[in-house]
Amino acid sequence: MSCGATSLNRMMFNRRVAAAANVGSFSGILPSVSDWARVTGHNPIFVDDHDPLRHRFQGAFPHFVRATTLEVVRWIPRDDGADLVETSLLIQGLICAREFFSGDTPQESDLRERINRVCDVVDWSGFVRPGARPSLYWHWSTRRHLNTPITGWNEALIAYVLAAGSESSPIDPEVYHVGWANEGRHRNGQSYYGHTLPAGMPYSGPLFLSQYSFCTLDPRNLRDDYVDHWQQVVAHTRINFEHCKRNPKGHGGYDLHGWGLTASDGPRGYLVSCPDNDHGVLSPTAARSSFPFLPLEAEAALRSFLSYEDGRLWSKYGFADAFAPGENWISAWHLAINQGPIVAMIENYRSGLLWRLFMGAPDVQRGLHRLGFRKARV
Repeated sequence: MSCGATSLNRMMFNRRVAAAANVGSFSGILPSVSDWARVTGHNPIFVDDHDPLRHRFQGAFPHFVRATTLEVVRWIPRDDGADLVETSLLIQGLICAREFFSGDTPQESDLRERINRVCDVVDWSGFVRPGARPSLYWHWSTRRHLNTPITGWNEALIAYVLAAGSESSPIDPEVYHVGWANEGRHRNGQSYYGHTLPAGMPYSGPLFLSQYSFCTLDPRNLRDDYVDHWQQVVAHTRINFEHCKRNPKGHGGYDLHGWGLTASDGPRGYLVSCPDNDHGVLSPTAARSSFPFLPLEAEAALRSFLSYEDGRLWSKYGFADAFAPGENWISAWHLAINQGPIVAMIENYRSGLLWRLFMGAPDVQRGLHRLGFRKARV
């Protein structure tokens, strides 16, 4: 079952379309501007761009929407407004598209204007709660409820970079240093399976934490006041790989049939897999989206996935979302939020395309500068 079979649409799906379409156009698989005209012509995000605040809250999109109308579909009872992280992941893909289609043709100029109209109305500073400890907050509700502070280390680093780079409503850098970095308390420094983890939770958590923001944000030679981000994402990936290789819980099929723990479908529904929450479920996106960080291990996993049970993991939609070799279970789902990073990260490993586009954007450079990012020492 593909994600396109449902009328519900997560904003992440649109972000995956943006990134994948860039890669397809660059590789000659898709017909460049005409492909993007098809995307913008039928996507309600762009159809409504002359009324850019319609179905948006503080300029940001909800977590779930109905695909045909963009109306809010509640994920949880109080989730009736904006999701800043999902919005950020959408915008990073749109920025890549804007930078890629940089020509003087009317179609490309129109696309850039449409993207800017979508991006420029986000009120980033409106996601900082007045009077509270400085931080961006994940959600904004019609009840004026800002619930979860965005504190690192997790997948949401991109939100702070975009918020700091905004021309119309930038956040103060203090929001990053206190909110995301928790004044340095997000550091870890412990060793797991022989690899020192600079920041984040014990054993590093699911792999999507080090993949979503870095589909476009280039971690190579990038550091802030606290963390070398290349060291962080590589250590995170190595810990995940080593855990699957050593297989301390004795799950059937680990190492032989691949590796990779992240959020995915599971035999009994959605689960978030990681070394300290390991239920024997491997997700192909975890290893395949790690190509820039562990290319040899990612390629070996890819070959294992292709050969698993004579190709049962593969279909016209790509790899199944997850499988549990010890239970002889394969997911019937193909999720865009997990398929998209595969395309983005393999292309980043191959050519650096999305990293180059995103890092060259003026608003991204402005955000990184304001937050004190700089090149790491080699």
